[in-house]
Amino acid sequence: MEFNKFNFHPDIAAGVKAAGYAALTPIQEQAIPPALEGRDVMGLAQTGTGKTAAFVLPILERLIKRPRGRIRALIIAPTRELADQINKTIAGLGRQTRIRSTTIFGGVGMNPQIQKLRAGVEIVVACPGRLLDHVRQGTINLSELEALVLDEADRMFDMGFLPDIRKIIKHAPSKRQTLLFSATMPDDIRKLAHEVMHNPVTVQVNLSAPANTVTHALYPVEQHLKTSLLLALLKHTDTESVLIFLAPSTAPSAWASSWRRPATRHHLCRETFRRTGGRPHSTGSGAARIGSLLQPTLRLAASMSRSFRTSSTMIFRTLLTRTRTVSAARAALQKPEMPSRSLPAKTRTRFGALSAF
Repeated sequence: MEFNKFNFHPDIAAGVKAAGYAALTPIQEQAIPPALEGRDVMGLAQTGTGKTAAFVLPILERLIKRPRGRIRALIIAPTRELADQINKTIAGLGRQTRIRSTTIFGGVGMNPQIQKLRAGVEIVVACPGRLLDHVRQGTINLSELEALVLDEADRMFDMGFLPDIRKIIKHAPSKRQTLLFSATMPDDIRKLAHEVMHNPVTVQVNLSAPANTVTHALYPVEQHLKTSLLLALLKHTDTESVLIFLAPSTAPSAWASSWRRPATRHHLCRETFRRTGGRPHSTGSGAARIGSLLQPTLRLAASMSRSFRTSSTMIFRTLLTRTRTVSAARAALQKPEMPSRSLPAKTRTRFGALSAF
C-alpha cells in the first residue's frame, strides 16, 4: 500500500515524494488513518518501523490550514538525539508547508530556545526535563495545543521521566488528540495511557519479536574474568566498530588501558546522567576502527536488573555476568544456537533494540 491513498495536502505529498517514501510500513498503514480522523492512537512498535512518519504526517495535515504562530503540536521524546531526528523528519516532510518546528532539550542554553519560541513555531519537539523548565518559567505556552505525542514512552519510563510528563500534561488542554508510541507496555505506561487518552485506537506491529537484524548473547562469567572474555570476543569478532556500555561503577579508563592492540584505537565517552539532558564529557582519541564508546547506562542497567531480578553489573552487547572460564564462552561462540534462546521471551524482547557482536 502506498502513501498516495491518504490524499494528503499537495504540499505534504510533495514532501513525502521528496523524502523517497513509497510503500507504507505496517505501523504507518495502521496508525495514520485513525490519526487523520483525530482519534487518539496507541502504537506498539519498535524503533525503526517508520513510526515517526506515522505521527508526523497526520500532524502536518492537521496544522496546514490552521493559524500560524501558536504551538499546536507537542512531541515529547526521551533523548535529544531522538528529538533532533524527529525535528529533521518534520522539516523534510513539511518543507513546502511553511510549518515551523523547534527542539527543546538540556545541555544547551535556554535563551536561544526562548527566542525561537517567541518568534513563533507550530510544532515543538522536546525532552521532558528541559520542557518542564520552560513550563515552570512561563517561557512556553501550551494553551492552544491540539496534538500531543509521547514517543518511546517505555524509554521515558525507564529514565524516570513519567512524573515530569504528568506535570507537563496538566498544562495542556484536556481537549486534544494524544498519540502514544512504545515498544513495550509496562503497567505504568498502560496506566498513563488510561489517564491521558480518550478511547484510543490500539495498533500493534511485531511487538513480541526483536528486529530481524538483531541477535543477542548472554555469557555468564566471574567478575574478574569479564574483561578477558570481552577482549576474547572482540578478537574473534569480524566487525569494524563496536559500541561498549559499562556500568557507572566501572572505570572506562581502566578498561581501556587493558586494550593495547596497536592496530586499534578507542574513544572514551563518560556521562553524568541529568534529567534535563546534556552533552557527555568525552576524552581520548577520535573516531576509531574499534570505536569503543564507554559510558554509564543507568536506564539499561535498571531494565536489566528488573528482568533478571538482580543488581549485578552488566556489560551490554556481550551481556556478561558470571561463568567459570573464558574458554567455555569461546566454545559457546562456535555453537550455532544463541545462548539467549534460553532467556524468557520478555527479557529477549526488552533487548530488541540492542545489536550483539
